Amino acid sequence: MSEGALSRTEPTAAEGAPLLSVRDVTAGFGATTVLHGISFDVVPGEVCGIFGLNGAGKSVTMGVLAGIIPARSGRIVYNGRDVTAMSAEHRVALGWGHVPQGRQVFPQLTVEENLRLGAFTLRRRNKSRYPAVLTSVLERFPILAERRTQLAGTMSGGQQASLAVARALMSEPTLLFVDEPSAGLSPLAIRDLFTALKAVADTGVSMVLVEQNVAFGLQIVDTVHVLQTGQVKLAKAVQDVDAGELGERLGVGRLLGAGIEQVLASRKGDSRG
Repeated sequence: MSEGALSRTEPTAAEGAPLLSVRDVTAGFGATTVLHGISFDVVPGEVCGIFGLNGAGKSVTMGVLAGIIPARSGRIVYNGRDVTAMSAEHRVALGWGHVPQGRQVFPQLTVEENLRLGAFTLRRRNKSRYPAVLTSVLERFPILAERRTQLAGTMSGGQQASLAVARALMSEPTLLFVDEPSAGLSPLAIRDLFTALKAVADTGVSMVLVEQNVAFGLQIVDTVHVLQTGQVKLAKAVQDVDAGELGERLGVGRLLGAGIEQVLASRKGDSRG
């Protein structure tokens, strides 16, 4: 398929191969290099967690994956296809969805209008599927169905978070990038967000999740990748992560460390929380 076409490409990767492979990617701004050769894989159906302190390179990693920040070197391969230089629009057309940091809903548009914008590539690819996908997404998020004519800017933070996830699902992605979804949310809203994201993961959609709230993220992810100074310094299945090592790398205190230890203990032997 040429990059000018917006039809969905069927999976081409060999059986057992990663859905997404990131290899030795560097990136930055001007004379500053932020990513110093990050590498990780995402297998089909996996929720890949990326954690790190502020300044570790998490947001730049998501920007590079989304096609917003260019990679200076390295390769990004999706379903066996090199997409390193591909535009953000065409990555979405291949089956990528993005829930940006800060949610970034369109406040002056209604819930349904936000969802319609999320279905831009779907409507170009197969317009007849739009009503069915809209119905499915609204069934998954009943609060949005109740408020489909409400302006997004008048909704609570938790409701906007649900809208941001729902909007990304309107393109029927096979790979979803979720950037700091719990930021600024109340504990109750975080609980509802966890339920929504876990339900999405249970449908087989692969995810890359960047999350500052480590205890929250650990409940969802299958693999843990810790970024430090623009490199992946720890990469393990969540069941194999040692709470002490993770806490030390993330610089968390005793109280947060206890929460991380509790979550990791609950994930032992569990393929998905």
